[in-house]
Amino acid sequence: MTTAAVVLAAGGGRRYGKPKALVEFEGSLLVERAVRTARAACDVVLVVLGAQAVDVWRTADLSGATVLANAEWETGMASSLRTGLDGLRGLPGTVDAALITLVDMPGMTPEALTAVAAHAGPGALAVATYEGIRGHPVLLGRDHWAGVIATATGDEGARRYLADRDVTEVDCTGLADPTDLDVPPPGVRSTS
Repeated sequence: MTTAAVVLAAGGGRRYGKPKALVEFEGSLLVERAVRTARAACDVVLVVLGAQAVDVWRTADLSGATVLANAEWETGMASSLRTGLDGLRGLPGTVDAALITLVDMPGMTPEALTAVAAHAGPGALAVATYEGIRGHPVLLGRDHWAGVIATATGDEGARRYLADRDVTEVDCTGLADPTDLDVPPPGVRSTS
């Protein structure tokens, strides 16, 4: 059973003045941190870039990850999700499930990713919960990719697709910090 991590890192980061992928947090770029965390939990890692993709690719250490560029990144997270799932179809071998994680969650851990990935399978749907609230990572079995791609719009990602399905909730409370950095917190370098 192969589970691939898909790191969504295409956003422009308007409030940061640059893409979140290029934001430095505790000594490394957010995208580097997300890729390292994903690699600790999954053998296959795909990262979807968008805003300033060439700059991110040249600047960040993305060792061990397959890099895709989302030309439609400005339309929202759904286009990055579609790009990532389409990209997994093109990888050698069969990927049974995609573990979706976000670049702007520096508190994500391999333990949380592994806990959700433990439910992997072609027909699986699972989501991390933190104190009963759904968050990331989200596990999408291969059998669901076409449906997710067909229904994902704007910044909703897979939310609409998951709303009408039986989804396994995996309690990750205490395994990771689910906070996403939508606005620059104190101490985060937000400009070059």
